[in-house]
Amino acid sequence: MRFTRLLAVALALVMVASGCTSTPSLKDAAAELQKDTQRLETDDVFKSPSKKLRILQRPDKDIPCDKDKFKRVLRATADYERKTSDVDGHLDLAQGLMENTLVQVLGYELDFDFSQTDAADGRFIYGTKKDPEIKVTVYVAPDAPTWRLHAMTACLPR
Repeated sequence: MRFTRLLAVALALVMVASGCTSTPSLKDAAAELQKDTQRLETDDVFKSPSKKLRILQRPDKDIPCDKDKFKRVLRATADYERKTSDVDGHLDLAQGLMENTLVQVLGYELDFDFSQTDAADGRFIYGTKKDPEIKVTVYVAPDAPTWRLHAMTACLPR
């Protein structure tokens, strides 16, 4: 009898623990990406009309990406008014501002690519959220629109 109770408790603990490590659903990832959209729209920097934030694709439609799996995508652009004729300085400021937003406002971990440090033709910023998995890429351009953001969830079951 005692063995049976111990076995039942152990089995219940295993079931609870396995639930914590399950693959996130598309619903969870989509909700997080939609929160990112709202955070971007209400952020003090990007809600300014001078930034010309445009949401080109909202993460509200399931996009097939594998057998019985789907993803959600967010695409946006915004502009950073150039205050100087120095392209490198402009890109440095724009890149720093976007990196701050991605980390502090949206909660991404960035993958730094130091080979782009002084690239005058534009720079890429890469970031990831782990749970649920969302990847973001931002192209920082010398011309308008300065920022071209593309974020998407992992390919997940509904």
